[in-house]
Amino acid sequence: WYSLVRVSKGYALALLVGTPLGVLLGVSKTFTKSFDPIIQILRPVSPLAWLPLGLVLFGKPEPAGIFTIAMCAMWPTVLNTALGVRSIPQDFINVARVLQLSRSKYLFKIMLPAALPYMFTGFRLSLGIAWLVIVAAEMLTGAPGVGGFLWQEYNSLIYSHILLSITAIGVIGFLLDRLMSVVERKFKTV
Repeated sequence: WYSLVRVSKGYALALLVGTPLGVLLGVSKTFTKSFDPIIQILRPVSPLAWLPLGLVLFGKPEPAGIFTIAMCAMWPTVLNTALGVRSIPQDFINVARVLQLSRSKYLFKIMLPAALPYMFTGFRLSLGIAWLVIVAAEMLTGAPGVGGFLWQEYNSLIYSHILLSITAIGVIGFLLDRLMSVVERKFKTV
């Protein structure tokens, strides 16, 4: 449960930062030109690099792990949200202009529904990355959870528990992906 709680906190933070950032990248060419190089530099940085920075910034393994998850997991959400916003058909934008929709109505009636399929692709990818990162973060910090257990069993040379941990990581990752697909289907029917 420790791992799932950490993943949910880091993932929520990734979505809270990544979704608005993706929207800004999608609607503003100036913002994209200014920040795309920074994003392309930060995006491929390994969790093994973010974790020490998190430990320096926060001084404790728990917030450092959550920071690491958020930093690694937000990029698919950012990029897919931006792509979704850029892919809104011009006819939708023209109709919004003709109807003189306010910014909030445009956001909730046009932009988000049109970009939602792209956004959910990013959300699912981000969730998978969050689950991958927690294992590395817990292994490196020795925090309790699936990664900490795996590392402990490796140090104890209990190979059957190592295989059990790997299987559990895969099954939980699969279940998280299925859960996200259920949420996606619910949003599509609304």
